[in-house]
Amino acid sequence: MRLLGIDPGLRHTGWGVIDVAGNRLTHVANGRVSTDDKLPTAGRLAQIYDGLAGVIAEWTPDEAAIEETFVNQNPASTLKLGQARGSAMLAPARAGLAVAEYAANAIKKAVVGAGHADKTQIQAMVARLLPGVEFAGADAADALAVAICHAHHAQSRAAWARGRIMAGAS
Repeated sequence: MRLLGIDPGLRHTGWGVIDVAGNRLTHVANGRVSTDDKLPTAGRLAQIYDGLAGVIAEWTPDEAAIEETFVNQNPASTLKLGQARGSAMLAPARAGLAVAEYAANAIKKAVVGAGHADKTQIQAMVARLLPGVEFAGADAADALAVAICHAHHAQSRAAWARGRIMAGAS
């Protein structure tokens, strides 16, 4: 299964693609979509959508996952992040992909084992889980962490379903 992780942002939206085979994770690609801050917000949102649509066309993921918006102290910043997130979610949705959403703490816990890990810890653990990966920036590393989190949750869901089938549950 090929997964696309997305770390949304109006200035830079990180993306990371991994392959999952059983419990083996393999890095495929990562990068970021950067927007032109001279454009109006609508133009920047279009750049996010177009950039991610290009990533999806090139790397053909089976599913996508995105980090949920966190509410910070600046309402205007939170609103802009929410708009960027909406544009980022639209690209995989329009491509027919299921889009899972994860809270930042859930992503950190899945990757590092602690829900309050810092960016350095996340990058170190992503590098450990995906040997040889070179990050195209912190946004891309965060996006790979989202994809890893989704892979772990997908494996848990599959194991749960297998257990129900073996137990004869319906």
